[in-house]
Amino acid sequence: MPQTLVQKILSKACGKVKVEVGDVVEPQVNLAMSHENAALVINQFQEIFSGTSLEAYVWNPDKIAIIFDHRVPAESKKTATNQKKVRTFIEKQGITKFHDIRGDEGGICHQILPENGYVLPCSVIVGTDSHTTTHGALGAFSFGVGATEMATVWALGRIMNIEVPATIKVIANGDFGKYITSKDLILYLIGKLTAEGANFKVLEYTGSTFEKMNTSARLTVCNMSVEAGATSGIVPADTETVRYLRDEAWYKGKLDLVQSDSDAKFDRIVEIDTDSLEPQIACPHTVDNVKPVSQVEGTKIDQIVIGSCTNGRLEDIEIAADILRGHKVSRNVRLLVFPASARIYKQAMDRGLFSSLLEAGAVIMNSGCGPCLGIHQGALGDGERALATTNRNFKGRMGNPSSEVYLSSAAVAAASAITGVITDPRKGGY
Repeated sequence: MPQTLVQKILSKACGKVKVEVGDVVEPQVNLAMSHENAALVINQFQEIFSGTSLEAYVWNPDKIAIIFDHRVPAESKKTATNQKKVRTFIEKQGITKFHDIRGDEGGICHQILPENGYVLPCSVIVGTDSHTTTHGALGAFSFGVGATEMATVWALGRIMNIEVPATIKVIANGDFGKYITSKDLILYLIGKLTAEGANFKVLEYTGSTFEKMNTSARLTVCNMSVEAGATSGIVPADTETVRYLRDEAWYKGKLDLVQSDSDAKFDRIVEIDTDSLEPQIACPHTVDNVKPVSQVEGTKIDQIVIGSCTNGRLEDIEIAADILRGHKVSRNVRLLVFPASARIYKQAMDRGLFSSLLEAGAVIMNSGCGPCLGIHQGALGDGERALATTNRNFKGRMGNPSSEVYLSSAAVAAASAITGVITDPRKGGY
């Protein structure tokens, strides 16, 4: 029986010749990731061993990654105490893939994992974060789980009772025009599918557009797959995957490149012509409320955020710096830029990108999730509007249910920072 890419990955992880859509399986996990919410997982993990004579030790400390990123530096006594609890647990368990609040190796979990070579093709990755879908960009089956499920993974090394999902094949062909990016592509797709259009399914991305797309751009697309309801997004591993893992993540081991069978059965096929794509904007208060920029141009903005696990990579900062160079941020706008990792922070600094941004009036922030999450760093005032390169715009997402959040690419965000209103970067003249 022909198989999709995800069926092949799960077949391997379950030690079976083949699995079929709808089968309930318990695959072995290659990597289990948590951030500060590891404190919740610890509680559940210790509960598993309560009342037994067994020592509470994880199944494999080398296959667990913990990254502090959502509340860094700690914004409260409670957060700081929880982070201390996690550090103590990590030391006791001998967990090796730990990225603390550091300027040399810290950052957002969904950037830290790929850039350190923790994500490999044909692997099963789970994370206590819904945007764990990001890591499908390197050909992995990667998805989010809850604290209780993660505690079971920590104890047993496998995820219990998951159903093999059907796959929607997305075929994108064509070339991006000037200032059109993969963020515009995924926003367009979410608008087309709706927020529930891919519920409990996998989105597999193929076509000439993805073949030419670098890993950073693929990460953006897979990151936001969950916003269409998808369990996971995945790009079949190819020569670009190998290049990234060898040259940027410095991984030297064997790589297992797997593709869907040519006659595999897909739940649905969606085709996109990227030649005709224009900048896309997700309008309040749902990610699938997507409109072309031409329909929302001129909307006044109070704060602009460039960064996050979606668009905080070097190419995002670079395009923003190129647009802002020689210009000033509008006096009516606050522009916050937060790179996705310490490595990207240093690369941007070494290339002089921060100088252009600072001279324009931007504020450069530490790598983290604060503004996107709305916990600290950049909360909005009543009635204010934000334009962000982040991945969600639900009411209250950036800290205030009485505000509005629009989503865009880094190019649209940078151009809009100059004018103070949502602006099409292709038109220039700002």
